[in-house]
Amino acid sequence: MTALPSIRAAAAGDRDAIWAIFRAVVATGDTYVFDPSTSRDDALAYWLDPAARCYVAEHDGAVVGTYIVKPNQRDLGSHVANAAFMVAPAARGLHVGRAMGEHSLREARRLGYRAMQFNFVVSCNEPAIRLWRKLGFAIVGTLPGAFRHPQKGYVDAYVMFRSLVDA
Repeated sequence: MTALPSIRAAAAGDRDAIWAIFRAVVATGDTYVFDPSTSRDDALAYWLDPAARCYVAEHDGAVVGTYIVKPNQRDLGSHVANAAFMVAPAARGLHVGRAMGEHSLREARRLGYRAMQFNFVVSCNEPAIRLWRKLGFAIVGTLPGAFRHPQKGYVDAYVMFRSLVDA
């Protein structure tokens, strides 16, 4: 079995690797709302926004994934986290997404969040939906035809939610 990736806070020197992953993931246009031609500056401004915490996953000394966690809403909704995840296409199958998902849940708890919510999970992104369900998320809403998929046309997007408060 291949060792799981290690995860750490992103550093200034990770910008090129984050951009490469971002560019590769959004280029397909099938899982994120970003225009495939999003510029490096716009992508990094979003991903490295000071309101978010950014992390990278490393495998064999290379950055193979990245995620951010931030408040889902401001002020009275800031106790619910939001997160976004990207895995380098070449690293799929190395359990990078699962490692980052588990890490994000621990980090969100450590940061004082009471829940995590994903506002826009594309319904045909079956690997992500399967992973989030395994990690305890439930689909709590459906946004009919909210995503314009390049091959499938207008498809639904899901709102997924998980409490972080021990029952």
